[in-house]
Amino acid sequence: MILVLDFGGQYAQLIARRVREARVYSELIPYDTPVEEILAREPEGIILSGGPNSVYGEGAPRVDRRLFELGTPALGICYGMQLMALEMGGKVEPVEVREYGRSDLRVKEHGLLFAGLPDEQKAWTSHGDAVLAPPEGFRVTAETPSIPIVAFEEPEKRFFGVQFHPEVRHSEYGMDVLKNFLFEVCGCAPDWTPVNIITDAVEKVREQVGDRRAIIGLSGGVDSATAAMLVHRAIGDNLTAVFVDHGLLRQNEAEQVVEAFGKNSDVPLVHVDASERFLRKLAGVDDPEAKRKIIGEEFIRTFEEEAGKIAENATFLVQGTLYSDVIESGTRDAAKIKSHHNVGGLPEIMDLDLVEPLRSLFKDEVRVVAAELGMPERMVWRQPFPGPGLAIRIIGDVTRERLEILRKADFVLQDEIRNAGLYRDLWQSFAVLPAIHSVGVMGDARTYAYPVMIRAVTSDDAMTADWARLPYDLLERISNRIINEVPGVNRVALDITSKPPGTIEWE
Repeated sequence: MILVLDFGGQYAQLIARRVREARVYSELIPYDTPVEEILAREPEGIILSGGPNSVYGEGAPRVDRRLFELGTPALGICYGMQLMALEMGGKVEPVEVREYGRSDLRVKEHGLLFAGLPDEQKAWTSHGDAVLAPPEGFRVTAETPSIPIVAFEEPEKRFFGVQFHPEVRHSEYGMDVLKNFLFEVCGCAPDWTPVNIITDAVEKVREQVGDRRAIIGLSGGVDSATAAMLVHRAIGDNLTAVFVDHGLLRQNEAEQVVEAFGKNSDVPLVHVDASERFLRKLAGVDDPEAKRKIIGEEFIRTFEEEAGKIAENATFLVQGTLYSDVIESGTRDAAKIKSHHNVGGLPEIMDLDLVEPLRSLFKDEVRVVAAELGMPERMVWRQPFPGPGLAIRIIGDVTRERLEILRKADFVLQDEIRNAGLYRDLWQSFAVLPAIHSVGVMGDARTYAYPVMIRAVTSDDAMTADWARLPYDLLERISNRIINEVPGVNRVALDITSKPPGTIEWE
């Protein structure tokens, strides 16, 4: 077992997920878990995650100093490295040049973590503080052009620290660094598989639901479909799927979801057209957090009404909630980025108990589980679409006119992306409609119309993302078609922001 201490970093669960990907069992636990409990679990290694705090900030999370006296190998990542350095006598301070995104890392001494890896590599960073002096006995093993101490190690005590994030895909050799820690330092054995996830999830659902009935909020995406298959395996015919059309879907999407789920699932499906209800509630609302909370509450109220129609003991609501939804919505230690409708957007009072079999997983893990369950490839690899739908891709008030414009623009974008054979290469590709106007000229006359933003990113888990380098000729076709085919649009722009510092969705 590897224990990951959670200091509230956006990537904390991702560390545990990467360890499992290396086929080593791992668990994420609070940073202040008593040392006695950690010792009782007999971990082969401990990883200290990153976090949003400064080690010098008021109320910043700290650890029991005895943690470093257990004789257990420890790896500090970002905040975890800084905390390790501070606790053991090193020096940590804010830096003049902060690092966010891709950085050029140079290995000065390979040691154990960088054994067998190139001297020059790309690493993903996200920090404003850094270690300026290592603790006594620690050797500096890597640097970047702006940060002289990006990694250190004390091989005799088996303590290691990295200022970058090896757990994210955009760190070129990050997985190799983690494997060196797991196998060369901790001596772990690779025996964890996705089948364990399925078995554990089914057992937990059976224990929670028993012989009562449940409904699942179906969206048409791989998350809710996978959750449906897992829960159906656990409770069989006691599960009913409810697909709520909130009027914020893409072009022809409602019909496609009903048809696809009907062909590929034995779970009975109820289709509810609640578009008028949702649009009425959203009228005049332009704050993104308010939008998400309105949508989250209306979903729950609709599900409660439908559950009452199905059976008296239909008291459970299954959701395809993922860890990325949870962590971005904020936890005890993690900062809130945005309230996902199925987490932070939920109402305080609900008549249904939640069942979330995928809550600790990431999208790439869910896809592995979905494939293991025999789900069709087209459903497994469907690009993510947010629960609040187009409401959070219209930056401003949601109106029928803006929804129609965005649907048409997004249809053109998806059509061209698929025709170019790039759909599977992209994590997400979509159009955004800011509720502003810009001046243009069409047919020798002045126009004052909407701009459309194109957003296309690559990622493996949605925790980090890089903007996709789409071919210029493809971008030209997309722009020409949107402007020519979508009334009310006179400008197309491309978003070239990575995550961090941006998020994938605009709201």
